[in-house]
Amino acid sequence: MFPKLIIDLKKLQKNLDAVAEITKSRGGCSLMIVTKGLCADPGFAELVANHPKVDYMADSRVQNLASYAGMAREKGKKTLLLRIPMQDEVSEVIKFADVSFNSELCTIKLLNEEAEKAGKTHEIVLMIDLGDLREGIFFENEDQIMDTVSEILKLKNIRLHGIAVNLTCYGAIIPKNDNLSKLVEIARKIEEKFDIKLEMVSGGNSSSIYLIDKGEMPEGINNLRLGESALLGNDTAYETDLPGTVGDTVVLQAQIVELKEKPSLPIGEVGVDAFGQKPFYEDRGIMKRAIIAVGKQDTDLDSMTPVDPQVEIMGGSSDHTILDVTHCDKEYKVGDIVSFELGYGGMLKTATSPYVKKEYIK
Repeated sequence: MFPKLIIDLKKLQKNLDAVAEITKSRGGCSLMIVTKGLCADPGFAELVANHPKVDYMADSRVQNLASYAGMAREKGKKTLLLRIPMQDEVSEVIKFADVSFNSELCTIKLLNEEAEKAGKTHEIVLMIDLGDLREGIFFENEDQIMDTVSEILKLKNIRLHGIAVNLTCYGAIIPKNDNLSKLVEIARKIEEKFDIKLEMVSGGNSSSIYLIDKGEMPEGINNLRLGESALLGNDTAYETDLPGTVGDTVVLQAQIVELKEKPSLPIGEVGVDAFGQKPFYEDRGIMKRAIIAVGKQDTDLDSMTPVDPQVEIMGGSSDHTILDVTHCDKEYKVGDIVSFELGYGGMLKTATSPYVKKEYIK
């Protein structure tokens, strides 16, 4: 059945080995692998759980953590919820996450109450905003940071595991030695003020890993959270390939359902498409156009690269993607399969779609 996502577990293993070598052997950091890019795919989750150098398995959805929490714990990995918990999911967080990222004291207190009911101690990582303006207490509000830590330390069923920052995901602020050094400074002030030792000072995601080989990772950063770099081999700060990794770990295959020659320009007044966008069309004369049975509901067209370089993606709708196959050496026909390498957005949507079948290369 198509569309189909081909997941190459051998290549994913190669990427895991490569990022572990960079992060742990050269960077001296603990390694957190984020599984959300493949929607906590069971095959990938098993690879991560069995990897000897992975310390944490993380996801932004507690439902994904639930799918592998037991396996992760059996293999000695801690599970971590990346997205700040919703207040109506605190019971699931306590059940399936050993650690969670947090920034709101009111939610942390609810986690404490739920942990007490469950007879557990839940670990939290306090998020600090260094200027990307997503989650966290703003770094300049030092009094608020210290007051929050003071209140956290009073909670009997909560343990402060560390502090962390997120960069590049919203504001696209690139991690540098100078901004990550601010996180280290905050960590040291917390440790000195409260006479504690923070186990984790997490310096970000796949956009931070490049600092290790450049020799610019601040001393005191001791954890990285890697999703895209492990899945697709990318340093996401500058979109470069990490040494020892490969990018074609996942391939989308879709079937041609129509193949016809048509004008390149639609006929009539142009309004907006199904997604409220007004498209632009270039007059290329008569084109051979193939329609494949996958669309924007299942993937991100801007994050797909045809394996056949002579195929061009023209656009699409919810359920269809239109390809220009005019200049292809291959004589495509209805029923043929067209393959695409995926970027992060395409992988994320495709892995999440219930309409896309998954198949493994082992």
